[in-house]
Amino acid sequence: MTVLQIENGQFLWEDRPFRIISGAIHYFRVVPEYWEDRLLKLKACGFNTVETYVPWNLHEPEPCKFRFDGLADVERFVRLAGSMGLHVIVRPSPYICAEWEFGGLPAWLLAEEGMPLRCADSRFLERVDRYYDMLLPKLKPLLSTQGGPIIALQIENEYGSYGNDARYLSHLRDSMLRHGMDVPLFTSDGPTDAMLQAGSVPGQLATVNFGSGSEGAFSKLRVYQPDQPLMCMEFWNGWFDHWGERHHVRDAADVAQVLDAMLSAGASVNVYMFHGGTNFGFYNGANCQEKERYEPTVTSYDYDSPLSESGEPTAKFYAVREVIGRHIELGELELPEPVGTMAYGKVELPEQAPLFTQLDALSSAVRRNCPEPMEKLGQDVGFILYRTRITGPREEQELVVQEVRDRALIFVNGTYRGVLERGNAELSVSFAVPEEGADIAILVENMGRINYGPYLKDPKGITEGVRHGFQFLYDWTIHCLPLSELSGLRFERVESAEGPCFYRGQFDVNEAKDTFLRLDGWTKGAAFINGFNLGRYWNKGPQQTLYVPAPLLRPGGNELIVFELHAPAERAVTFVDRAVLDVENGK
Repeated sequence: MTVLQIENGQFLWEDRPFRIISGAIHYFRVVPEYWEDRLLKLKACGFNTVETYVPWNLHEPEPCKFRFDGLADVERFVRLAGSMGLHVIVRPSPYICAEWEFGGLPAWLLAEEGMPLRCADSRFLERVDRYYDMLLPKLKPLLSTQGGPIIALQIENEYGSYGNDARYLSHLRDSMLRHGMDVPLFTSDGPTDAMLQAGSVPGQLATVNFGSGSEGAFSKLRVYQPDQPLMCMEFWNGWFDHWGERHHVRDAADVAQVLDAMLSAGASVNVYMFHGGTNFGFYNGANCQEKERYEPTVTSYDYDSPLSESGEPTAKFYAVREVIGRHIELGELELPEPVGTMAYGKVELPEQAPLFTQLDALSSAVRRNCPEPMEKLGQDVGFILYRTRITGPREEQELVVQEVRDRALIFVNGTYRGVLERGNAELSVSFAVPEEGADIAILVENMGRINYGPYLKDPKGITEGVRHGFQFLYDWTIHCLPLSELSGLRFERVESAEGPCFYRGQFDVNEAKDTFLRLDGWTKGAAFINGFNLGRYWNKGPQQTLYVPAPLLRPGGNELIVFELHAPAERAVTFVDRAVLDVENGK
């Protein structure tokens, strides 16, 4: 039995001074076939520890229905790291932020009216306890005290940036202790008075998160924790992207300088991220610091980190390794064989399945008086379609959606009339109604629940109601469209398809390599390889390609389905051999 000890202001491992040099890799953002490759590269870079969050919404997607397989097999990831001689830091707090959908909280929490989040309310704690009753016993055999690789666990994540409920934090700590989590427990917060005061737990290690200014950050931590080891739990060496922004990059030399300053001060560090990976499916989060400024995160979580989205060492990898080598002895650099990339070229998608002809194959309709949000109907991610009929004649009036979350396509008698977007007051749709009346359809996309800040409660779909002019509209038929199962779609070869449509094509693979899907001429939607949801694309950028890991491909024929919300310029895509994460030619 070995435990990470804290004595005389330093970490001890096997009774000797120990410095944690950790890098973040999220198992749920990397296909399992590549976990070993990424962990080997982490170790080759000089790190002795890997850190990962645990997203509650991935492991309990529906109440009392738990998942710990495939991308969700956290036990396998931890054991694999341990088999390589790496220590593991696990951050299983109910909330993780992580630019992940709803900060890791499950969407079904929002189905209960008035459900409070991240506080000591009994309703919320009851759900957390149920989750911990399932998760923590799986982690216990993996603790260092049980011979496993886990050396520390996080109580809550940057709680001082959200609230000040000390009873809530104490409950989480006590729950971990009750489940036998007998390794050091810690919190992580920004290095400010308010954050450290509200986010720390008496008697437990406090750590700080920052991207620069290590001396000031550690000085502030010392005020609240003068006799404990210094640790930066998140050293932000890069950053994430929102749709419509430029791709974030940070100079490797700048990262190296800050890292060297921390290690020279005797501090421990967790590099966030060492390898970012991908927000596969619809799991990207969003930001909303100002109520009307909603900013969804892109599919790529490249983060400009030492390993690229596809796991290749970058200039930052070598700069970080050189710094670590100044402080500990490193051997010769040994990296696993590169997987390699392949440009499979142009792929035609000649078959179409228009959404409005496929509704019965995708979901069962429900009827509601009011257009209820996703969560009330048991849906977490994807799209939701609302349909009603309005009598006529009526003069031209604006169709007002109160409020759209997050992007809605409006159709009147099957004809596309425009789009409404959350926070974009410049967009509007108005129409007159003929004497015979009109069918109205509103297709709403959940573009990612808010993962950070004061507006975490972020129900999706239509959250209040719909008006034509001053008059609210009632009697709605609703289709939930999570797009989790597409096998029932009926494809045909037609000359053209109008409105939202699924496009399908086949391509052959002789040798499976990593590749990148370009959708030039397409507007917005999602792409699926052999049934696996690669994530969203949007021509507003910055991201121009979707990463396709080689394990998703199979020898011989492969199926590509693209769900396009508008219309492609050409029913074809291209597989290229490199990622393009920013608009090219400086645009």
